[in-house]
Amino acid sequence: MLVLVLGDLHIPHRTNSLPPQFKKLLVPGRIQHILCTGNLCTKESFDYLRTLANDVHVVKGDFDEMASYPDQKVVTVGQFRIGVVHGHQVVPWGDAESLAVINRQLDCDILISGHTHKFEAYEQEGKFYVNPGSATGAYSALDTDITPSFILMDIQSTTVVTYVYQLIDGEVKVDRIEFKKP
Repeated sequence: MLVLVLGDLHIPHRTNSLPPQFKKLLVPGRIQHILCTGNLCTKESFDYLRTLANDVHVVKGDFDEMASYPDQKVVTVGQFRIGVVHGHQVVPWGDAESLAVINRQLDCDILISGHTHKFEAYEQEGKFYVNPGSATGAYSALDTDITPSFILMDIQSTTVVTYVYQLIDGEVKVDRIEFKKP
């Protein structure tokens, strides 16, 4: 089961669109679920995601116009409970201990957060934490060197294989990370 994980697009406020190298890879009919950490900013960005998959879950980022998005959400995909938060509520931003507190409250196997615009993935106390970064490479006040990135999770039984797509020097680089449920 393929799950697209992305966020912090900031279209049209900080950038015009997804990089064409990413758009070429994101085609309808291959992805079953989309989990978005927010800051899509407009309904048009949400509508684009709906062309890629019918099951789209978005949480509210600090720049989203759609007031109907929840602040956090828990989705079950296969045998995994996956929590999604934007991350602007986490103090300090991206802090592992603060994210662990949220994850304990949501009782998830995987916690996905955004806001920092930087890809990150790690295991802590038998849980998997992922930040897909910014799919567009949009400007961040935290760091001026932002690498556009998104994630595809392949969920099979008690294993998640995470493919990290990063746009480096105009080329798409892919890394693979595996997490097994304890």
